[in-house]
Amino acid sequence: MHYPNCLFIASHSRMFSCLASACAYPRGMSTSTFAMRSARRLSVLAAAATRSTTRTSTNVSCRSLSMVRRPISASLRALRSAHLINAQRSVPQVAAPLVRFYSTDLPEHMVIEFPALSPTMTTGGLQSWNVAVGDTVEAGDSLAEVETDKATMSFDSAEDGIIAKLLIEEGAQGVEIGTPVLVMVTEESDVAAFADYTPPVAGATKPAAAEETPKAEPSPAPTTTSTSAPSQQPTASTSSGDRIFASPLAKRLAEQASIALANVPGTGPRGRITKADVDSYTASAPSAPAATSSTQQAVGATSYVDVPASNVRQVIANRLQESKQQVPHYYLQAEINMDKVMDLRKQFNADANGEYKLSVNDFIIKASSLALKRVKEVNSSWMGNFIREYQTVDISVAVSTDGGLITPIVFDADLKGLVEISTDVKELANRARDGKLTPEEYQGGTFTISNLGMFGVNSFSAIINPPQACILAVGATEQRVVPDPTASNGMALANMMSATLSCDHRVVDGAVGAQWLKEFKKYVENPLAMLL
Repeated sequence: MHYPNCLFIASHSRMFSCLASACAYPRGMSTSTFAMRSARRLSVLAAAATRSTTRTSTNVSCRSLSMVRRPISASLRALRSAHLINAQRSVPQVAAPLVRFYSTDLPEHMVIEFPALSPTMTTGGLQSWNVAVGDTVEAGDSLAEVETDKATMSFDSAEDGIIAKLLIEEGAQGVEIGTPVLVMVTEESDVAAFADYTPPVAGATKPAAAEETPKAEPSPAPTTTSTSAPSQQPTASTSSGDRIFASPLAKRLAEQASIALANVPGTGPRGRITKADVDSYTASAPSAPAATSSTQQAVGATSYVDVPASNVRQVIANRLQESKQQVPHYYLQAEINMDKVMDLRKQFNADANGEYKLSVNDFIIKASSLALKRVKEVNSSWMGNFIREYQTVDISVAVSTDGGLITPIVFDADLKGLVEISTDVKELANRARDGKLTPEEYQGGTFTISNLGMFGVNSFSAIINPPQACILAVGATEQRVVPDPTASNGMALANMMSATLSCDHRVVDGAVGAQWLKEFKKYVENPLAMLL
């Protein structure tokens, strides 16, 4: 009798549709969220398949059961092999997005697009290619090194193939997400066909209309020839109508330079005009003859060099500007006696036998984490219409690199000892300067510490790192004369440090910030209390 098998197939038809929806990538969802959601759904489907099979009939064949479980297991293995699901805190390594093309003029090929390797990434830089034309690559092989908004990461291939064409040169900056960057083919004999290949540009879908336009117009008299040379050829961004596709930054730059976007050729996805297009047009356009003498005089009077802003520098600039404009800062300052910390640090390092070397900053991180456990309101973020109070204490430590400022995170700092904190900070700082941090190591955090004491800065006020509510600015430790009732003259020398707490007034009221600073000062001035 085939009735049980019919029941099995009917009862599991919905599972197959759920399997398809579990593996469908919804627009706007981050890769990590999609991977975890898919893994959960697939695991539930696998368990449901077994339970439903048992309820339906014991005579259902193993082959029928494998019809359901095989695609589920394969999907789970694919997610795990791509490192998209992990028991630990991790951000997935995103493989290269691709578009497969079938054409009568060209062999079958895949156009690989520039990926988003971090949640906040909108543009990036291609530092170097790890492949060349003619190279054979497998899924998971590194194609290039990409500079994201915070670090340099590997750009991996999603499929096997042969490199037929590299569409972007090494060192390119401001590459927008989705821009075609290389072409892959499956047969080595097809590589030569892409020597002169250029990616298709959207908007050129009406070539007939584009050809009719110049024929319909009679040749005008050369009376209005004030337009610059680039305007003589139609641009891809306007060939499909009056609408001009351009990025917000490109529009702003064009407006500042009084450039008509209709004259700028767009090289971005679908003919979109990018910042690089505006810069290229500005450089190639001849300067206006008027006022040349005064302009040349002004340029000659001041010598300068324009340094291109890296992706990291642009992100830092945008985020700090946003923080200063939108976050209501206020500042609290305290003078802290560091004598006991200095003595205890000296004693610990003397007993270490070279196994570790504690810094003053290690004590500051530990004291901050314990103060955050005491005054939990400071360990919070403003989320628009509610305040998120964190249960873990993850301290972001500001590190200066050649590319800009980055804040690697010491996770669960309140649960770690001084030696473990010291080891974490040194390792994270070295990897940050080498550009080898992963996104999970610098994105997030619940509180930030910025220490400029090693540069001889006495005190300063730091800008809050959104969405965090506070940041602690630490100055240098220096000897000062302070009141001492036990001294014969009533004065004594002490090692003093200035600490300034910047607070978001939407989250932390003045009294709460003062309470946190009081707890922090208590731990630093009595470091043995950290052991309790």
